[in-house]
Amino acid sequence: MSRKILALTLVLLIFSAFTASSQTLDDILNKYYEARGGYEKVKSVKSMKTTGKQMVQGMEVPFIIQQKRPNLLRIEATLQEQTIIQGYDGETAWMINPLTGSNDPQTLPEEQAKNIIEQADIDGYLVDYKEKGHTVELIGEEDVEGTAAYKLKVNLKNGDIRYNYLDAEYFLELKVIAKIKRQDTEIEAVTYYSDYKEVDGMMMAHSFETKRGGTTVSQIAVDNIELNVEMDDAIFKIPAKTEKEETPKQ
Repeated sequence: MSRKILALTLVLLIFSAFTASSQTLDDILNKYYEARGGYEKVKSVKSMKTTGKQMVQGMEVPFIIQQKRPNLLRIEATLQEQTIIQGYDGETAWMINPLTGSNDPQTLPEEQAKNIIEQADIDGYLVDYKEKGHTVELIGEEDVEGTAAYKLKVNLKNGDIRYNYLDAEYFLELKVIAKIKRQDTEIEAVTYYSDYKEVDGMMMAHSFETKRGGTTVSQIAVDNIELNVEMDDAIFKIPAKTEKEETPKQ
């Protein structure tokens, strides 16, 4: 190899390295906001209603998810002709599960409440992450099934870890690896995002596939997303328990 060719090769390598490193975390997140529809557009969403179906262990589970600022959440899922409800009112995470033999609402313990509280964040944890107490680190660039992606490590305030993979061209989420600590066990789940569609000026995934150990454990198909729907705060609060009538003494 001649000195001129060698010099040119070194220049190209240096230029490539500089170009790759010039993408800072702030640059990537700003492009992520823009890809979703813009930071202001994201923050303008006051409520969101999502309907769809989840396939779990061969069963189709229709669901309705209602979210409202600042951090309210209600999920209704129909399984075996029974409606399971989970909710969060900003303070208390709760559940009604008739499959347990009771229709009384139950307060969720801290470990089980983590996922509900995380999902109640209507913007997602990458938006305003510092104010929410999370930390985000740019790890580098990796391949996700043939697509270049930026890999971000997210340390959530609750102690769980997420690895978000953003498409290096379109800056939308391709994959999220969730590392969840429950008691002394760490659970790893990989979720793939696809079928992005525009909803009132925002790009949103309509298909999700979650795998554990390489095996698909859940598939979600979103049928409809509605933004800024009127919602009463009362639907997010834990209902009162049903009072049982005492049996009259003989």
